[in-house]
Amino acid sequence: MSNLLTAKEIKEQLSLVNLLARLGFHPVPKKGKEKMYISMIRDNDVNPSFAVNDDLGVWFDHGIGKGGNIIDFGLMFWKNLDFNGVVNRLQNLCSPDAVPIREKRPRKQTKAYHVVERVRPIGNHPAITDYLKSRGVYEIAKFYLSEVYYYMEDEKNARKHYFAAGWLNEQQSWEVRNRYFKGCMGHKAITFIPAHEKNAAVFEGFIDFLSWRFENPDASHSIIVLNTLSLLKQGINKAKAFSSLDVYFDRDKAGVLATREFLKALPYATDRSKVYEEFNDYNDKIKALLKISGQDHERNRSERSLSSNGYGR
Repeated sequence: MSNLLTAKEIKEQLSLVNLLARLGFHPVPKKGKEKMYISMIRDNDVNPSFAVNDDLGVWFDHGIGKGGNIIDFGLMFWKNLDFNGVVNRLQNLCSPDAVPIREKRPRKQTKAYHVVERVRPIGNHPAITDYLKSRGVYEIAKFYLSEVYYYMEDEKNARKHYFAAGWLNEQQSWEVRNRYFKGCMGHKAITFIPAHEKNAAVFEGFIDFLSWRFENPDASHSIIVLNTLSLLKQGINKAKAFSSLDVYFDRDKAGVLATREFLKALPYATDRSKVYEEFNDYNDKIKALLKISGQDHERNRSERSLSSNGYGR
């Protein structure tokens, strides 16, 4: 075959959706940019959990927490082939009547995009653990967050690998945070955790939810986390299903305005931010309490040390 595509051209141009169709795999009906499939790289998938964004040329399997580009898919699908073998296989599938070239849309932005490679339970990476401990929510986070490993690939196909604590939203995209970065791996959306049918608690971000859960481990509320104040209207629409609402937004200007708008839309809701009225948000309160607790612990330890050496008598 002449005019074979290079590995770079395969990643940039070949349609993963069309490749999957040629291999006999078709998405389930779903609106949005991402197409969902029953995973073809696992044997135990029942609900569609293999997502493809053909605009970006990337995929992610939620069942195993891994993703990448079309070559990464080939390495997972054709397990007996190495990198060159996958490139050769894709080159042989690249004739126009076999796998049409993906429509190359002009990029409005030049910045890099993110691709999730791997997801692991909280507690494996010391930097993520230290970050969550510094926020005072590590023990609680183990029940709600995951470690997300991802890379950024720029227009020159140069990759840089990163990691962060991740929290899933309703679009099955990861809201991620570490000590230096806050962002979303995919489409922004609220997060909803169903529990009590009538009572719900509403938060700006997941760190504040975890802070509340730290102080209220036995609370039975359903949970609504906006993940960004720009999704306030979506949060209000979700909250309309509940007859009792506790609102825990930040006490800065943006948070106060959002609280005011929320209460205007749902007048029976209650602003609960007074529980951290001396602080900007719920997590600031938790960090302050932990700091005081740590100082008390250190003082008690010093006093015990002095006493054991005869200085406290």
